[in-house]
Amino acid sequence: MAKASKPASSRKPAAKPRGDPSDNAVDAVHILSGLAEIADRFGLMEDTEDGEAEPLEVTVLRLPHAQGLPLPARQSQGASGLDLCAAVPAGQPLTLAPGARALIPTGFAMEIPPSFEGQVRPRSGLALKHGVTVLNAPGTIDSDYRGEISVLLINHGTEPFSISRGDRIAQLVFGMIVRAEAVEDATLEESARGSGGFGSTGMKSPKR
Repeated sequence: MAKASKPASSRKPAAKPRGDPSDNAVDAVHILSGLAEIADRFGLMEDTEDGEAEPLEVTVLRLPHAQGLPLPARQSQGASGLDLCAAVPAGQPLTLAPGARALIPTGFAMEIPPSFEGQVRPRSGLALKHGVTVLNAPGTIDSDYRGEISVLLINHGTEPFSISRGDRIAQLVFGMIVRAEAVEDATLEESARGSGGFGSTGMKSPKR
C-alpha cells in the first residue's frame, strides 16, 4: 500500500538555490530591523523640540591631564562629530615636522554603548590649510575600549605644524555597526565585476 502524502502545510519547502535574491532581501530586512531596534533602545528615534533625533549619550571619563579642557563637543547644531582637543602640556607645544607623525592625547576615555563605534576623523580645515590629517582615518574606537582616546596625526604639508594644548585636532563621529562573522566556503557567487580592483574600473566616467 502506498504511503499517504503529507499535507502540503507539513512538507519541507524545496531548498532555494544558493544566492537566491530573496535571501539577500531577507538579510537586508533583518539588518535594518536590528539597527532600528538599537536606535529605539537608545532613544535615537525620538525627536526633540527642534525636530532632531535625541543625541546618543556617551559616558566620558576626564583623565588628570585633561583638567581645564572642554568636553568633546559639536561646534554647530548640524555637526556630525564631536571635536577632540589636544591634551599636550601647557606651554609645551608639540611640533610635527613635514612627513612626521605623532600620537596626540585628548585626556578623555569613553564608554561607548554596545552596537556602536567611534570614528576618529580628520578636520577639513587642518587638511586643507596645513596638510595635517589623521593617519589611520577613520580610526576605530570599539565599544569595549576603555583607554584614553588618542589621535594619530601626520603632517603631509611642507611646513612644521605646531600643536598646542586645547587645539581642536580631530572629530569623533559615532555610528551603529552590523556585527559580522566569517563563514568559510569553497566557492563565491559570481558577479559582473569579478576580481577586478585597484583601478580596474578606470578614472573616466562611463558614457551615457
